[in-house]
Amino acid sequence: MNTEVNRIYNWIPKHARGLLAAVVIYNSLVYYVSRIIASGKPHFDFSLRIDDSIPFAAWTILIYWGCYLFWIINYILCSRFDKKQAQRFLSADLLGKTVCLFFYIFIPTTMSRPDIVGQDIFSVLMRLLYALDAADNLLPSIHCFVSWMCYIGMRGDARYSLQYRIFSCLFAVAVCISTLTTKQHVFIDVIAGIVLAEGCFALTKRMIKQEEYVA
Repeated sequence: MNTEVNRIYNWIPKHARGLLAAVVIYNSLVYYVSRIIASGKPHFDFSLRIDDSIPFAAWTILIYWGCYLFWIINYILCSRFDKKQAQRFLSADLLGKTVCLFFYIFIPTTMSRPDIVGQDIFSVLMRLLYALDAADNLLPSIHCFVSWMCYIGMRGDARYSLQYRIFSCLFAVAVCISTLTTKQHVFIDVIAGIVLAEGCFALTKRMIKQEEYVA
């Protein structure tokens, strides 16, 4: 086990190790500390009519949870860019999480969830998800933000195959859809997560010049 961990560690370039660690730690701080600070405050429900028309599909929890592996792989791949590109990508993540922290504290959100009565494996997993993850910290959706970052981080870069870049796009879209079909988020959360990723990525491009960036 230690050998495999060392291999993964050595595969991450030195210039990205500190920022990658910061991304992981900061994500947990944003999600859990904001929940503590916002507890007891009024929470807003931004559900729209379109959310009522989106069907619940318990099986999509496989996509919802499967995205964690997608995140790990793509964040490591994006960290293997040249130093400035890796800094741009990981700084965009940290900036986006800071925006999320602001929203989670000052505009806390919630939503209604369906009662899960089935006994199939997907229903059991959905009940577990609802028990582990309260219906808050919704806007913007971190699930959608991070998944879209996984796509735009390598979008247009020929150092990775076109097939994998297309896969990253399709899987990011699938994750966004799964947040709706598992009733973990509402439509506006998804749009906000995608827009946030695009905005932070564009901003860090201006802040950190990319001489070797392949557009």
